[in-house]
Amino acid sequence: MFFFYNLITVFLYPFLIFLFFVRKFLKKESSESLIDKLTLSRALENKKRKKLIWFHAASIGEVQSIIPLMNKFYSSYNDLNFLITTSTISSGKIVKKKIKDLDRANHKYLPLDISFLVNSFLNNWSPSLAVFVDSEIWPNFLSNIKKRNIPLILVNGRITPKTYKKWKMVNFFSKRIFKLFDLCLPCSEESLNYLVGLKANNVKYFGNLKYSVEIKSEKLNEHNLSILKKKKVWCAASTHQNEEEFCLETHKKVKKLHKDILTIIIPRHINRSESIRALTEKLGLSVQKVNKNENFEEDTDVIIVNAFGELEKYFNCCDNVFIGKSISKKFKNNGGQNPIEAAKCGCKIFHGPYFGNFKEVYNHLNSLGISEEISSDIELSEKLIKNFSFKQNLKEKNTKLITQLGDEILEKNFKELNRFLNI
Repeated sequence: MFFFYNLITVFLYPFLIFLFFVRKFLKKESSESLIDKLTLSRALENKKRKKLIWFHAASIGEVQSIIPLMNKFYSSYNDLNFLITTSTISSGKIVKKKIKDLDRANHKYLPLDISFLVNSFLNNWSPSLAVFVDSEIWPNFLSNIKKRNIPLILVNGRITPKTYKKWKMVNFFSKRIFKLFDLCLPCSEESLNYLVGLKANNVKYFGNLKYSVEIKSEKLNEHNLSILKKKKVWCAASTHQNEEEFCLETHKKVKKLHKDILTIIIPRHINRSESIRALTEKLGLSVQKVNKNENFEEDTDVIIVNAFGELEKYFNCCDNVFIGKSISKKFKNNGGQNPIEAAKCGCKIFHGPYFGNFKEVYNHLNSLGISEEISSDIELSEKLIKNFSFKQNLKEKNTKLITQLGDEILEKNFKELNRFLNI
């Protein structure tokens, strides 16, 4: 099976070059990512030949989850170098921002999983420990890492029911792949069971590493904070198409009792901001679409946030948050956005009935009373009215609870990985 996989990847290489240049034209790749992904690794970059821990985290969420782990190793050992590889430009930008002051850390884009590119990369960097995050399974990388006797670990491993079925369809191949890992640390009990079913080695469950993500105390400017203090404020975050109407209907119901209500909508995809603004006006509500650091207007029903990376600022000043991709039936099989960031900011979280992507996280937060499921705009409006009328300051308590959980999970992951470093 490995032979055929190698053969196919080599055969596809010329076509992939063309595809990636098309992606660059569409601004989904950069000159840097093309060079890293498609060409042999350049001059030796791990020059000092210190031990190197290599983390591969494809996207933004995965990057955020392992930054605290990397930082813990960085502060614990002065004789370690670090490499983080990513797959997307957006995650690459996040990594560069996070490591800009760390002189022993580097970022690269992961080469395509083709043997000659893989071997060139491994020869160049010579990692002492390879850590793959979430669901990143690349057969050529994994097999060549093991051939070099480099410890190989899956951190915050996530296997969904859909991917589990796909791996079981190639059962002989999947058993060989997952046995290559020396240690698997799943993100949930569901993934734990699936990894065991796939015959993965040394599977241990400590919890979701995303609980360890560092939250900054970023705040809105003084002008905007002064306006929010005069209002009954709630936030609808990571909303998808059709969910904004649900949120606006909720706003109208709450407004019958609280004339000073302000709804803040932060869509998952900000290219939809203008259509959301038009919908809001159509429903007879005043609306302002704001860019980063733009001042709020005084008399506004709804604010639409038209900027990336602003969630924490709004979570820090909102007690009540609705997390999207959860209320529409079209998300029945793939619903849910990550609620941990809002939980770490101490928010009371509401979500719809479709949250399969974060089922275990939501179940845990529900058991703590931090999150709550709702099924209609009527139900959400009633919950908000109750919270506005009988305000309880639970932010500090909730933040402390989730932070403590994250610290415990981080420490257990650190200890497990540390065993493979031989320092």
